[in-house]
Amino acid sequence: MERVAAIVLAGGQGKRMKSRLPKVLHPVAGRPLVHYPIAAALAAGATRVVVVVSAETEAPILLHVKAAFPDADVVTAVQAVPRGTGDAAHIGLSAAGDADRVLILIGDAPLIRPSDLTELLVPLGNATTTIALLTAHLENPSGYGRVIRDVEGQVLAVREDRDINAAERKALKEVNSGFYAARTEVLRAGLANLEPNNVQGELYLTDIIAFAAKDGGAAAVTGNADALVGVNDRSQLAHAEEALFHRIAERHRIAGVTVRGGARIDETVVIGEDARIEDGAELRGNTRVASGAVVDAGCVVTDSELGERANVKPYSVIVESKVGAGAQIGPFAHLRPGSVIEDDAHIGNFVETKKTRVGRGAKANHLSYLGDGDVGAGANIGAGTIFCNYDGYQKHRTVIGENAFIGSDSQLVAPLTIGKGAYVATGTTVTKDVPDDALAIGRAKQETKLGYASRLKKRLAMAKKG
Repeated sequence: MERVAAIVLAGGQGKRMKSRLPKVLHPVAGRPLVHYPIAAALAAGATRVVVVVSAETEAPILLHVKAAFPDADVVTAVQAVPRGTGDAAHIGLSAAGDADRVLILIGDAPLIRPSDLTELLVPLGNATTTIALLTAHLENPSGYGRVIRDVEGQVLAVREDRDINAAERKALKEVNSGFYAARTEVLRAGLANLEPNNVQGELYLTDIIAFAAKDGGAAAVTGNADALVGVNDRSQLAHAEEALFHRIAERHRIAGVTVRGGARIDETVVIGEDARIEDGAELRGNTRVASGAVVDAGCVVTDSELGERANVKPYSVIVESKVGAGAQIGPFAHLRPGSVIEDDAHIGNFVETKKTRVGRGAKANHLSYLGDGDVGAGANIGAGTIFCNYDGYQKHRTVIGENAFIGSDSQLVAPLTIGKGAYVATGTTVTKDVPDDALAIGRAKQETKLGYASRLKKRLAMAKKG
């Protein structure tokens, strides 16, 4: 069986992005741009992928490659001097190994599918075809290289937009996508014959089409224009991301997930059957949503796990946290990193947690801050409760036992332990540990002065008049 290698051209400067971040590392739907063509090449059968980078971008791109494809043969090759795509392909080919066929991809095209590359390899099964290119027909092909054909429709060459004349610019609508498949020996010979005969003085990869066409060996495969668009600026990045979000949502819908309207789901997210993701929700990073869970409108969930039947109510934010089966979160709740909300627990509106475990069936339904804590199963945290965890220098833990009751407007000054079944009266500031089944109460003494309200109001009114 013939071996396939892939070369991903990712050494461009990306000046139109106006960013210090290398263009191909700009995130789109949870992955860097360059991730998508690498993944597509591997899925299409490439046994080795060579990512051609610049000296400046090698380190960050290699870092992503090692983390994202630890078990695949993906390497980088450096183009030290930017001498054009032909030179970049030559450098990539030198690291491609002993493959029989080579795919060449551009690193800023995140919408390419494995099926596009599989189809691109098909013409090489014909004895006469040595190089195939993926093309598309655009109503406005400005900026793209044009495919030149003879009167019989045979591909002759690809000419860059900057190098065509006015008549060709008006007449030619078929564009080169920048994706190629070639027999290795012909690609090697074609690259060796490249010359900088263009305005930029660079070695154009597109010139290998004319080289192959001399012997009738060039062929074109027409692809979906929407999948072939590269990203050169922030506007194109946004359009590509919207297309990816739509594609991802469709994939989840087909798999049995209800995804409403404008939900934005990263490519890295896993969702179980019968889950429901509402309009305006965002699922980011390595988020896992179990079957039957609901993520309601306006929620943002990042790098977190939601258990079966968990219900995340509108406009809640969850980051690096775990929500158990049947738990209820929100609306307007904020789970900060390290929060663990166990099965059937409730975190209500305007409750914030951080590095806190809330045990099974425990509740904190209103306006509370629970930081660096451990709340036992079945405990109840009243409205306005604060875990006073920070003394200005260090963080301290609050531990609340099972079935404890914390009254509203309580301040729990850590480090502190409140025992099982203990009761903290409303409005209490707790500074000492509370044993199991004990009552803690600490309030200022109330005084009631009969008939004094009317006199006080009169005095205040006179003071206002001056």
